[in-house]
This record gives sequence, C-alpha cells and structure tokens, in this order.
Amino acid sequence: MSGATNPDAPALTSTGNVQLQGLTLWMCGILLALANFVAILDTSIANVSVPNIAGALGVSTSQGTWVITSYAVAEAIAVPLTGWLAARFGTVRTFSVALIGFGISSLMCGLSPNFHILVFARIIQGFCGGPLMPLSQTLLLTIFPKKLQPAAMAIWAITTLLGPIAGPVLGGTLCDNLGWGSIFLVNVPIAIGAGFLVWRVLFSQETKTVKARVDTVGLGLLVLWVGALQIMLDLGKDRDWFASPLIVGLAITALLGFIAFVIWELTDSNPIVDLRIFRYRGFTLAMVCLALMIGSFFAINVIAPLWMQTNLGWTATSAGNATGLIGILAIVAAPIASQLTAKVDPRRLIFFGVMWLALITFMRSHADTGMSYSEIAIWIFLAGAGMPFFFMPLIAISMGAVKPEETASASGLQNFIRSMAGAVATSFVTTAWSNASNATHTKLAPLIDLSNLPAALQNGSASALASVDQLLQTQSVMIATNQIFMGAAIVFVFCAFLAWTLPKPSGPVDLSSVH
Repeated sequence: MSGATNPDAPALTSTGNVQLQGLTLWMCGILLALANFVAILDTSIANVSVPNIAGALGVSTSQGTWVITSYAVAEAIAVPLTGWLAARFGTVRTFSVALIGFGISSLMCGLSPNFHILVFARIIQGFCGGPLMPLSQTLLLTIFPKKLQPAAMAIWAITTLLGPIAGPVLGGTLCDNLGWGSIFLVNVPIAIGAGFLVWRVLFSQETKTVKARVDTVGLGLLVLWVGALQIMLDLGKDRDWFASPLIVGLAITALLGFIAFVIWELTDSNPIVDLRIFRYRGFTLAMVCLALMIGSFFAINVIAPLWMQTNLGWTATSAGNATGLIGILAIVAAPIASQLTAKVDPRRLIFFGVMWLALITFMRSHADTGMSYSEIAIWIFLAGAGMPFFFMPLIAISMGAVKPEETASASGLQNFIRSMAGAVATSFVTTAWSNASNATHTKLAPLIDLSNLPAALQNGSASALASVDQLLQTQSVMIATNQIFMGAAIVFVFCAFLAWTLPKPSGPVDLSSVH
C-alpha cells in the first residue's frame, strides 16, 4: 500500500512553480496524513459510543446508530463529487475547505443539544469527510518529488490503517472519561488548524481550474434514492415497517428514484456515477463480493460493541479496546498480502482471507454471557489477519478489470458501494438484532419453570418477576447476537466461493489503485 496512487481525483497541472523542500515539505506531508486520519477515524469512533449517545439524548439504541449511518451515507454521496470539485475549484482549495468544514461540523456534533441536530451535523461532517481521503493522497503525490513519494505514501498508508484501530479505542476512552461529545471535539483543533495551514502553505501548488459541468440531475437523483432508502431503513422498525404509509412512500420513492437514476446515468454524456463500468464481469462480481463482505463486516462490528456494553456490562473503554484489536494483525498482514497479490493468483488469497474471517466469526457465534475479556478479545485480534488478504486483492482485481482511462470512475464507484454497504448493513442489522432478541424472548418465556427458581423468586412479586425477566432478556440478546454472527459467517463462506467466479488475471495485478 505504501506505493499506492489514488485515481479518484484527476491528475491536474499545478499553477505554481514553488517547490516545497525540507521541513516545510514534511510538515505538509504530516498535515495531509493527519487529515486523512481524522476522516477515517470518524467512520468508527462512534461505534462504541452509541449506547452513551442514545442514553444521553433520550433515544433508543437502534436510533442511536443513525450517528453511524448518517455519516456513511453522506460520505458515499460526496465521493463521486470529489473529482468535479477538484477540477472546478482547485485541489488545494477543495481540500482545505472540506477539512475546515469537517472541523466546524465536528464542533457542531460535540455541542449538539439534541439528537436531531447531532444527525444533521454528522451529515455535514460526512459530506466534508468524503473528499479528504482521495485528495490527501493526490496532494501528497503532487508536492513530493518522485524519489520521496514512497516515503510519503508510507505515512499516508499508516494513517489509513491506524484510523479504524484508533477509532474504537479512542472513542471508548474519551466517552468514558470526558463524555460522548469529546469523541467529535477531538477533531476540531486538528481539522481547522490543518485546514488553514494547508491553504496557507500550499496555495502555490493550486491546480488549474476548469468550468466542468456537473451532472446535477444525476446528483439529485442519487441524493433522492439513497436518502429515501436510508431513512426507510432507519425508521422502519419504529414505524412497524410497511404498515406505515410513510415507510411505503419512502420505499416507492427509493425504488423509482433508483430506476430513474440508473436510466439517467446510462444515457448522460458526463454521468456523476459511471454505471457503464458494470459491463465488465470481473468488476461487477468483485463489487457484489465487496458489498456482501463489507456489509457483514460492518454488521458484526456495530453489534459487538453494543452487546459488550448492554449485555455484558462493559464500559465503552473496554469495548473500544477489544474492538480495536482487529487492526493489529491487519497492519502486519497488509504488506504480506500486497506482495503475494502480485505473485500468486489473487483469488486464492481472497478465498483464504474470507474463509479465515468466516472461521473466526463462526467461533464468535458460540459466545456466552460468562466469557471473560480475554476470551472475546483473542478472536477479534485473530480476525485481523484475514482482512488484507480479501480486501487488497479484491480491489486490485476490480480495478484491473477496467480500462486505464476508466480507473477513476471505477474507484469512485467502488468507494460509493463500500460506504453504502456499511450504512445499509448497520441499519439492517440493528433491526434484525432487536427483532431476533424479542422473538427469542417470546419463545423462551413459556418455558420458564418457576418451581426450579430460588424460593425468593417464586413468590410472584413484581421485583421477583422483573429479575426473572431480566435474566430471560439477557439470554435472549445473547442468542440473537450469536445468530447475527452465524449469519455473517455464512455470508463470508458464500463470498469465499464467489471469489472463484472472478476472472483470473492474465498477468500481475497492479496494486496502484488500492487505497
């Protein structure tokens, strides 16, 4: 990954002639890497804080996950716009404004007085965060001379890998010690400060701008169907799904909006999302596999911290530390997977990586409420070894399946699918988890034999019955959690065998588009 280049933004010519050198160059490189870090950090920093946020703002845990999905959906919509924004307003200006906007919206999140304002602020944060990852890499490659680019990309790659690890760990620690708002406020000085410094120092490196046309109709339809779909998924459980006219209306809007979007994008000369890329069988199959894998991965990584805190009584810090362990072996395995992808059939690596995740997830589906921290943490730690072996070869194959001039469009579409899969899976799994828990509770209740309980619980008092019901609820949630993990393991196995349907690369796979 250290030698990766990012095709999401076009290669534009700088208008300045000033070459940065020495300390100024490396300080700019660190600032750009930090911007990438905070954007990736915020995709996972709220995962372990959902129970605290929901409790503090008076909403249910399932509603609390909107903090995760709103960011992911907004980020997904912003990604296809990155190339146009950079061409129209300049790479440095777009990046700096997005980073400062990210800081301001982070401040809004941290100071939100109610849940609705928090979700609104997270949407703005997602829109601002979308361009940061591709443009930070583009600017690094612009300001560093070729001989120093590998070192610059190594710094960028480290922040990319550390972000998902630091998110749960930092989020849990801050939430427990300083309150949930601090998980967002920590971004403010970094984002706003770095944004102004990048603007000031890199103004000489600004790229030429062109009055590029944006596909406003396509963008509008994209926002319409994605927004309707996500709101439907988020509100469905609370509104009794299709018994609610609102949910029915949202479903129809999402369906018709999606159909109109597909028709428009396939016929427009300059689509915001080039759906013609799906004509390549290798790319299409890879994206199906990616969506299922990312969806399942997000599902278990959202449910696990919730289960740890609501069912096992762990603090957000403990849940975050355990969740973050998955990244340790991922960092170790990443360079190995990168080297092997160019030497062996990538489909073998994908099969190995996904089956490893399936095995670990299957083992985690046999959890019980008496497990210790170490018994749970070891499986999360081991799961990290499989991640690079499925993700890096899969993305490399998908990018290798398209023509070189279509790489930018394919990369943008891949990032959109990745973000949307995570958002949809988060909404779906929280509903499925709650429904499975309630269904299990209903089935187990008639089986309780009060005669086998201690005498103190057999008197039928309200407190005694409440104690019994609490024990029943704890076991119901545990069973539901294991069912979610078992379902994810089955999806992983399916994806492992689906990988063999990918066309075998005719030669070494170019990893330059993996990021």
